Amino acid sequence: MTVQPHTSHILVVEDDKGRRELLLKKNKYSIGRGKNCDIVIQSPFVSRHHATITRIFDEEGFAHYHIIDGDGEELSANGIIINGKKVNNVQLKTGDKIVFGPQVFAVYHQSSRDVFPTLPPDDPFDITLIDPAMMSTDFE
Repeated sequence: MTVQPHTSHILVVEDDKGRRELLLKKNKYSIGRGKNCDIVIQSPFVSRHHATITRIFDEEGFAHYHIIDGDGEELSANGIIINGKKVNNVQLKTGDKIVFGPQVFAVYHQSSRDVFPTLPPDDPFDITLIDPAMMSTDFE
């Protein structure tokens, strides 16, 4: 039985409407105040298409998300600041704080857990052992 790693990618966004957690599953997300963006940020300080997040797989098949300023062709008006540094393109790491404008930011989280494959229902080794000493006839 082989244990398979499972990784979740979460973006916690805080803007003028409050805080929300988004589970990243797609290959590409547009971020901005434009209504056609995948992740709409509610703030007048955010560009219509402020940033783009893309999923990239490494040579071992593990997914990583990168963020780029703007839409890939044109930079946003204010840029993005990650962990206090203005950047144009960076691979996101757990805990990275992405600032889009005043009181408008997102925090990226990556969590991994092991996923154990399930056994087929007719597995002859899938048995439950009950110790008679564990049985109690006293009901209080």
